Formats: sequence, structure tokens, C-alpha cells
Amino acid sequence: MQGGWQDTRGAVAATAHLATAARSTAGAAVRRIRREVDWQRRRSALQLRVEAPELFEHLVAQHASPTRRVLAGVDAALQVSKETNLALAADRLDGRVLRPGQRLSFWFQVGRPTARRGYLPGVVLSQGRVISGVGGGLCQLTNLLYWMTLHTPLTVVERWRHSYDVFPDSGRTLPFASGATCAWPSLDLQIENRTAHAFRLSVAVVDQELRGSWSSDAAPLHRYRVYEAAHRIANDSPGVHTRHNVLRRTVLDLDGLEIADELVAENHALMMYEPFLGAGPVRLPLDPV
Repeated sequence: MQGGWQDTRGAVAATAHLATAARSTAGAAVRRIRREVDWQRRRSALQLRVEAPELFEHLVAQHASPTRRVLAGVDAALQVSKETNLALAADRLDGRVLRPGQRLSFWFQVGRPTARRGYLPGVVLSQGRVISGVGGGLCQLTNLLYWMTLHTPLTVVERWRHSYDVFPDSGRTLPFASGATCAWPSLDLQIENRTAHAFRLSVAVVDQELRGSWSSDAAPLHRYRVYEAAHRIANDSPGVHTRHNVLRRTVLDLDGLEIADELVAENHALMMYEPFLGAGPVRLPLDPV
């Protein structure tokens, strides 16, 4: 009798596991269909041409970030592979021009990062853990695009925040949570041009740096300063901390006079390290790779 009860519980658990897996698979399929329907609906606005830089002589925003970072316990080869992935994706974006009324969709332009297209296993952050995945590391590119765009008059219409705070602040040069995560195809970064001028994107991997810029066919009329406000760390339960902040943007005229102060985003992330760590190599929770 007891054995029968245990067998029943095992069958119930197995059924529940299969049901969860089925829901996950179905959910991914639904998200893929929704994204493709949205792309089809906006197809004309998403088709951006590659144009020469000569007509876009006015630099509006630029940024660079190192492509390699010391991650204790993570195979350094994954960092090298990430550079290949970033270079492949950057090549699909470099030189694209966003004209008035058009929209840049990161995944529409880059496409699915598969081994067949040359993408290699790279570092992927999944549920706050480090794993190896084909196409890993592309979040660095969406991070860069998002940060640069906040310093232009272009409008971010879709951005997904990181759910986990993985890296301690040692060496941080940008405000916490000032990036944008990505996952094919549901977590996209989309940028719309609601101005009267055209903007050209330049992005490439050069000398172990990811470099990017937005330039325009008209001289910029404003400058932008992005800053952090309302930062706090909450101790939700023993050993569990979450980090919260607000990103805001000050708009200045060319003489430095403040014109506006705007809300950019609210961020909430589960911390994957002990708060207030000192300097040292970043140690991350690892899954087998």
C-alpha cells in the first residue's frame, strides 16, 4: 500500500514536470509568434538602409565598453567567443540609418544568433547564473545601444531591464541598471525616431572594445545627462537582497541651461552578491558549462 502511494506521488510529480515543460515550450512559441506578427505589422518602418557616413557629420552620442572582463571561475575562452558574437551582430547594425518615423528593432536587424550563422558559445546570464550559450554576450551590445540612445532625442519604445544584479560596483562607471537585456526574440530593444532628422548608427568591435555612436544630418540642439535617483538596497529575507533605483535624464540646451528633467526607467534587481563588497575579481554563481 505504501509503495503504491509513493508510485502515485511519483507519477503526479512527473506529470506536473511535463506540464511545466509544455507550458514553457508553448509560451516561447507564443512569444515568437507575437513578435513576428508585430514585425510584419511594422515591416516598412523597420527596414533600415545602410548609408555612407558623409551625410551624417554631426556626432550626437558615443560610448565604448571593454569586451573582456575578469570573471572568476569562468572560462576565458567564452570572453573571446563573445567578441566574435558581438562583431557578427554589430556588422548587421553598423551604418543603419534611422529616418523620421522609422524604428530600430535589435532582433529584426540582427536575426537569430545560431551556430549556422557563425555564432559561438559565450557567457549567458540566466536566472542570475552563468551558463554557456550560443550567441552569448549580446546583451553588451543592447546595453551600449540603450545607453547611447538616452543621450539623443531618439525615443526608446521597448526596453527590458535586467532582473538580476550580478556585478558589484567596483569599477562601475555608469549608473546601476542603465543597460538593456535581450533574448531572442521576445526581449527586444526598439528605438523610434520621432524627430525631423535622420540618425546613423555606427558600431564595431575594435581592440577589445565595443564602440558605438549615433550621428545625425543636423547639429544637435540639446545635451543630456542621465543620473540615478532613489537608490536603495532592501533586505527582503536572510541572505536575500534586492536593489532598486530610478534613472532620470536632464535635458540641457547648448549653453548648459536645464530645459527638462525626465523619468527614464525604474529598476528592481535581485542581488547575486553580498552588498558592499570591496574591490576584487567578480565571482559569480556558476552552472556547468
